[in-house]
Order: sequence, then C-alpha cells, then structure tokens
Amino acid sequence: MSSYNNTARFSEARRVAIFGGTHGNEMSGVTLVNLWTKNGTEIQRKGVEAVPFITNPKAVEKCTRYVDTDLNRAFTPENLSAPGGNDLPYEVLRAQEINRIFGPKGSPEAYDVIFDLHNTTSNMGCTLILESSKDHFNLQMMNYIKKAMAPASCLVLMNEHPLLKYSTSRSVAKHPVGLEVGPQPQGVLRSNIFEAMRVILKHALDFIELFNEGVEFPPCTVEVFRVLEWIDYPRDANGNIIAMVHPNLQDCDWEPLNPGDPMFHTFDGKTIHYQGSGTVYPTFINEAAYYEKQQAFITTRRETLVASAIIKA
Repeated sequence: MSSYNNTARFSEARRVAIFGGTHGNEMSGVTLVNLWTKNGTEIQRKGVEAVPFITNPKAVEKCTRYVDTDLNRAFTPENLSAPGGNDLPYEVLRAQEINRIFGPKGSPEAYDVIFDLHNTTSNMGCTLILESSKDHFNLQMMNYIKKAMAPASCLVLMNEHPLLKYSTSRSVAKHPVGLEVGPQPQGVLRSNIFEAMRVILKHALDFIELFNEGVEFPPCTVEVFRVLEWIDYPRDANGNIIAMVHPNLQDCDWEPLNPGDPMFHTFDGKTIHYQGSGTVYPTFINEAAYYEKQQAFITTRRETLVASAIIKA
C-alpha cells in the first residue's frame, strides 16, 4: 500500500481464495466451496483468480469442528515453522500446507484476499470479521458489502485485542476477511443462512472486480464492534458450569447490555447481573463451539472507523 494525497493505493487483488471447512461442521462454507469447486462460474470475475478450497478435509469428512486442534488458531509463527513430522497435530501440518499454498504469511507472495467462511450457532446474523483497523482495503470492501446488503443487516466485528486476537487460517493473506453467518446448528444447513453467505461473497467479489478495473472508492466511515473481553460461564470450585445464559440475554447478539442487566441464570434459580462499568454489545452468545474454550459470550464496544479513499496502484 502507498498513500498519495490521502488516497491509499493498493496493488490489484488478482489472487483470491475462498476457504470453507476451516471448521468441518460449519456447513454453509463447506457446501458453497464444494459447489464452486465443481462449477466456479458464479465466483469468476474479470482478472481475478478465485480459488475455492476446503481447509480441513478430515474434519469435514467427520463433520466435526477439528480432528486434533482448532485449525483457526493454528497459524502461529511457532506452528508454521515447526519441523514437519507425523508427531505434529493434523491441523498444524495442514496449517503448514495451507501456508505453503496461499502464503507464506506476511510475504509479498501471499494471496491478496482470503475469505474464510464460518457458521455460528449464536444469533449473530451476517457478520464480517476485520483483523486490522488500518486495513483500508478491507474497510472499503466491508462498507461496499454493507451498502449492497441494505436494508438487510451486515455488521463488522473487529478483533485487534492483543490478548484475544488469534492466528486464523485467513491471516495468511494480505487482506484477511472472516465471515460468520448464523444462527445455524453444527452439521446442519439452513437455506436462509446459506443464501446470505452466498450473497455476501457475490458483493465482495464484485467489489474486487471494480477495484481492479480502476474504480476509486472515496473516503467513508464504517461502524464496527471492537472486541473487549470474553466472559466465561459461572463455575464452581471444580470448574463445572453452574449457570446458563439468562433468557433476557439469549439470542440478543449486538443488543446493548447495561450494568445491572441479567446475564446468567443459575441452575438453582438465581440471576447473575452484568457488573461492567458501562454499556457493551455482546455477541457469540452461547456459541456451542466455545464451551470448550470457556467462553459464554464476547463483549464489544461500538466504534466508527474512517477509511481512506482507495484506488489501484
């Protein structure tokens, strides 16, 4: 990226990958990638090589989130540089292979854009995931998608938290884009969720084509939800969960949670209230996959980011 007169200039986005099956039981991405692998007409754009790719085929085959370890946390420098061998977890070996194909991560040879398709069991709707507030290319793309989806909602979750940010599959690319669409149970396809994901990818690829053709995108503002902290379920001294997400909070992703609002409901009928210092916006509420991670939901703060004008270098 270079900057000239407050306009950011980026190289053409010629190589694009679409990842499905990073978690093998999130069926919208798996199904779309399999569909596009057989017939990629829908994702073809002028001057763009769009590659559909099943990231975790063993987990897809078993319809499970992962085999040995979470692939979407495996792209750390330590894992990517670990000496190869059969004693490494399957997902670490797979991360190394993906890094060879689509990276290397952080290099000029890495793919321009990777879309990583996910489903959530929580009531998040259509959510784009941004990994850097300084990625003006992605900010402009997300603004384009949000406007194209209107009046339907498409929100942006931004994770720059130094302790909560994790090494995603998509982080191999210069411009990583996560996509969460829900609610959808694990191992299940729902037509409305499937179609919403498909439409978002259409608009994203349209944006890339327009950018490559030389369209200049003027400065814009993008509302995002910045990750603040993960909240765990209440537990006893042995680490066992002793409460559920409160009915007033369940399915209320992105709605304000104020100090004193009900947060958890204990098995013996008591209400546990939110004790934070100000209003937050929770999401990933009661996500099935996060029980093992000891996470009941994530809190966010609503912010507005300013994206520079962008044009092809």
